[in-house]
Amino acid sequence: MDKNTPENSAPDRRFQLSQADRGTDRVIDSRALFGERKEIAIEHDGAVYRLKITKQGKLILNK
Repeated sequence: MDKNTPENSAPDRRFQLSQADRGTDRVIDSRALFGERKEIAIEHDGAVYRLKITKQGKLILNK
């Protein structure tokens, strides 16, 4: 396990990016964005969007 991964968390293996997919894309773990929160605000091009984690663990983006 890498030093940045909490011992009690297991990575989700349902979706893994291949090395080709990672080429120039920036991949950010959602835990790095959300921390302990269930909702964050993202400002984009003058508008504020809300990114939420649902009870089922899915992500929803609303303007």
